[in-house]
Amino acid sequence: MLRARDRMDRTYADPLDIRALSAVAGCSEAHFIRTFRAVFGETPHRYLQRRRVERAMALLLRGTSVTDACFAVGFNSLGTFSRTFAAIVGVSPSVYQRRSPTSAVPTCFAMAWSRPFTRSSSFGEADRRRR
Repeated sequence: MLRARDRMDRTYADPLDIRALSAVAGCSEAHFIRTFRAVFGETPHRYLQRRRVERAMALLLRGTSVTDACFAVGFNSLGTFSRTFAAIVGVSPSVYQRRSPTSAVPTCFAMAWSRPFTRSSSFGEADRRRR
């Protein structure tokens, strides 16, 4: 599972290929999806979306346009990107880019504070209270 997750992290901009990822993990496609969710708390598709949004957040803070960030991280549709970004981060990409209050703090703190969380994670409740 870790090898498959690492592959997803390296090739986040490519389309999700469950067959190839399950081969990396050494199991069937259905078993891979079930086991991935049990181990990491989210499906491979949701994990990949969250990783793409994290990378888009970094691009947006560097001044990349929303459209360029959308396609750079592997989304094929600006509408899907905006909807997914808003669902994970809580605001639209353009609002996130305009707010960007993180320029006055060290990058490590900004990344830790702005990292999206998974609702099923054990740390999710503390993150929700903080926001």
